[in-house]
Amino acid sequence: MKKILGQFIFLLMLLLCWIYVPLLPTLAFPIPIGSTQGRLDSRYELYPMTTCSVTRGKMVKSSLAATTFNTSDNRSSSKINSNKNNKNNGNGKKKKTNKKQMNKNSEKVETWRIFGIEVDPDLLGKDSLLPSSSSPPPPQDLEDEKVQEHNRFIHQRYLSKPVLDSLMTRLKINHSITSSSSSDGRLSLPESIMAVRVVRRSLDARKKKILKEGPKYTYVLDIDVTHQVAQNLRLKHQPGRNENVSLDNHEVDHGKSSPSLSSEKDNGVSLSSTVAGVVACDVDDDDHVIRLEKKNPTVIIVGAGPAGLFCALTLAQSQKCRPIVIERGQPVESRGKDIGTLMHRKIISKESNFAFGEGGAGTWSDGKLTTRIGRNSDNVRKVLKTFVDFGAPEKILVDGSPHLGTDNLVRLLRNMRTELRRLGGEVYFGAKMTKVNTDGEKVCGVDVEYSESLERGATQSAAKKVGTTETLYGDAVVLATGHSARDVYEELYKSGFQLEPKGFAVGFRVEHPQKVINKIQYGDTWGRNAFTGKKVTDDVNEAFFAPPDEGNVHQGLLPVSSYRLATDKAFDGNICRGAYSFCMCPGGQIVPASTQPDEVCVNGMSFSRRDSLWANAALVVTVNPDDPILEEYRKKYGVLAGIEFQREMERRAAVMGGGNFTVPVQRLTDFVNELPSTSAPPSSYRLGVKPTACHEIYPKPLTNALKDAVLNQFEKQMPGFLCEDALLHGVETRTSSPLRVSRDPETLQAIGKIGLYPSGEGAGFAGGIVSAAVDGLIVGDAVLNDLFGCDSDVNSKTPSSKRENVGFSY
Repeated sequence: MKKILGQFIFLLMLLLCWIYVPLLPTLAFPIPIGSTQGRLDSRYELYPMTTCSVTRGKMVKSSLAATTFNTSDNRSSSKINSNKNNKNNGNGKKKKTNKKQMNKNSEKVETWRIFGIEVDPDLLGKDSLLPSSSSPPPPQDLEDEKVQEHNRFIHQRYLSKPVLDSLMTRLKINHSITSSSSSDGRLSLPESIMAVRVVRRSLDARKKKILKEGPKYTYVLDIDVTHQVAQNLRLKHQPGRNENVSLDNHEVDHGKSSPSLSSEKDNGVSLSSTVAGVVACDVDDDDHVIRLEKKNPTVIIVGAGPAGLFCALTLAQSQKCRPIVIERGQPVESRGKDIGTLMHRKIISKESNFAFGEGGAGTWSDGKLTTRIGRNSDNVRKVLKTFVDFGAPEKILVDGSPHLGTDNLVRLLRNMRTELRRLGGEVYFGAKMTKVNTDGEKVCGVDVEYSESLERGATQSAAKKVGTTETLYGDAVVLATGHSARDVYEELYKSGFQLEPKGFAVGFRVEHPQKVINKIQYGDTWGRNAFTGKKVTDDVNEAFFAPPDEGNVHQGLLPVSSYRLATDKAFDGNICRGAYSFCMCPGGQIVPASTQPDEVCVNGMSFSRRDSLWANAALVVTVNPDDPILEEYRKKYGVLAGIEFQREMERRAAVMGGGNFTVPVQRLTDFVNELPSTSAPPSSYRLGVKPTACHEIYPKPLTNALKDAVLNQFEKQMPGFLCEDALLHGVETRTSSPLRVSRDPETLQAIGKIGLYPSGEGAGFAGGIVSAAVDGLIVGDAVLNDLFGCDSDVNSKTPSSKRENVGFSY
């Protein structure tokens, strides 16, 4: 019995030794390899010991696992780990490769987009408003390093200490943002963040926000971090909050395209970069103009608005064809003189005015760059970056509601024209297209009638004999005329081109004192802080508000306020229509948009500083293609019914105003009560106003719908909007084209015609500067695809993506 008990104890001790031998550092005999080792490894994996360390405000776990148990015997540890590697991977080399791969992945740079970084305007102080002028270029004689420092200074204007502090708080990083000791005043970043870039900045001044905590500047920021840092910060892909945009074609770019704070050098791209490697051209060293070979296909582009210019740039940069731009109006510098003549002497040039000329109708408008086709789409970003390349202020890449202003557009358009010619394109002014020529179903060119062209300092042999007519032949024709080119669409209709009616909107332009809109939108506490930089305007605004209490004094500055109103419940007595504000111009003025002396049509515009005493916007009501009010026009004019309706409303307004471009006006309070106005508050319209009964201009259903929208919708959305100082100006009819040239959604060619590409707002495929420019880009690619079987290198799109990115309809 004792012998059996002794053997049992011996076996038990042997079993215990077998199990616990890895924990005995002085044990000399080897460890058998078997199932017990597997159980030990399973225990280590199931119950790893962990520790936590604080890294910049975050808790980071690190596994101690087997190393915790084997600090005294490296041999045992290595043996166990070796056996584990053999079991799981077959050999040790594979495990080593995996470690390298893990290290490589952890060091991979990711770009995370962080939304909703809020900053109190008081923290920004006088830096609340970004500079309105374009960034000055670095001096030509600076060395490369100094140029980079100059660019960093430009970018630093968009990132300030309060913005970065708010970002650190959001990411829970314990780091104090400080300025460097160097003269450039750059801000320091934590080592874990490689770069920060501003994607968007907007002002959140919603009523609930104002009443609860005051207005906030809201930023969207891109940060560059390694994969490991992103895990440490616990960044998870949450649309609208944190988004990993590394794989969404948002390359990390520390150059001019996006204001940034980074340790990387800025990589600016010159305008001539697209010309590198071109074979089919010669360069004239005297004037730096690229001479394309004559064998290159010729593309005629009718109209030098956003659609025409961006289409021409796409074609010229491809170096595969020769774009010829013909514009009925004058170059922007001469166009300004013609507009001055209209404003001071009331003499209109039918071909060079607020509607016709280089840049299109948008040049002497507000220069808004907002769009409904996707603010972050590749084509929209390309358009904005192109504007910056040609002289627009960099802040348009950042602002939530970007705005150029007429003064910036003038300089920008001259630069675009110069670059087009340098790339081998041709631009002719005073060149009016009178007919599209066809050979069967193939469009082969256009007839052009030339008038005097007054281009300052032109070196191109573009002078054509005044009064002559010429036929220009081309391999393709892009029709990019604006919505005011009514004669073009009448000619197309007579020639049998397929047109189709589309919805549009008409109404009036309403004007308020800017101080009234500031009070409605910002309230009494913050309204006085709306700032323009013009002393007269700022003094008038400040005097409008009562002196603030000691506890309500704010140091932050706000931009002059704007608004947007919309409803689909504007009752016209029979049905509900859509009614909305359009092209709101804060700190702007009302200007004539007429193209004929017997018509009156108005528009709004602002300069880049938006520093006038008034704010204006169109108040319009929708008109559908099959609208009953167009019935008599359809019977008489067919598909041109919308154009004739617009024309008749403009003539009624001219008669009511008394002629000579005097505009009929009516107080908004009188309009809703259908009472003729006998007096009017001051107006920004400089050619004269006449108080009258504007409610009699439009058909009764449209007037009723607008009245109902103001009384029952807009006044509720903006209490105080309906007031004695609100003044209606008649009429606003050209919000969009009332028809479109039918085109194939795949090829973007006119249906029934080969080689004709309708584009832009006038053709019915856009509704503003940006959407028209994007449409021009897409059409340019379609032309290249049809002529050469390929798209441009910079804007490659498939046919399906073309359909998704082309314009929009009202």
